[in-house]
Amino acid sequence: MTALLEVCDLHVAYGQVEAVSGVTFSMATGQITSVIGPNGAGKTTLLAAIMGLLPAVSGQIRFDGMDISRLDVETRLDMGLCLVPEQRELFGDMSVVDNLMLGAYSRRLSSGELQQALEAAYARFPRLAERRHQRADTLSGGERQMLALSRALMSRPRLLMLDEPSLGLAPLIVREILAEIGELRHAGLSVLLVEQNARAALKVSSEGHVLEGGRVALSGLADQLADDERVRRAYLGGA
Repeated sequence: MTALLEVCDLHVAYGQVEAVSGVTFSMATGQITSVIGPNGAGKTTLLAAIMGLLPAVSGQIRFDGMDISRLDVETRLDMGLCLVPEQRELFGDMSVVDNLMLGAYSRRLSSGELQQALEAAYARFPRLAERRHQRADTLSGGERQMLALSRALMSRPRLLMLDEPSLGLAPLIVREILAEIGELRHAGLSVLLVEQNARAALKVSSEGHVLEGGRVALSGLADQLADDERVRRAYLGGA
């Protein structure tokens, strides 16, 4: 199976402090790959480097066979990479529908295609349809995450990267959002998921990587990682 994303011996630093140290992994089209690990392990830094928000000190990032290590964020967006950051970064003074339409801006969709994309977003999360004319900063935390995810999907990404989508959300909302993320693979979308809730992340993923101290400590199929005693003790609440 041809790899969509390949990260090879990637090093990323903040000043003199190296946050990602020689990370190597790959993922194929249509896979959901989770990256789990403790706080400070370098998970968010890894996503930022893949998106081009942070420069790599060394190593290589390849997307669909092309070296993108030195390309800017806008070019990576045009190629189909999309990152939903932990902070969600919505336009709070704009309505739900305006936030969604901004997500599709770079794709220059026809009016018919835009309407179809909006209808798909509302079908995925009906609460967004109910609140389509409501300001984003008046939404609940769960609704804001639904909007952030839906806005990203409006750009029709080939690789969707999600940084802690369950952070601060009630368990019921977490299950709903992660279930929708799990469904994305059926549409052929590739998802790179960074998630503190390791159990939930592995449940919807094809494979996973455990990041510790900026390095990949363990990799494998998601169900195998979920059954691994080291992972269970460290991240899943016991053996």
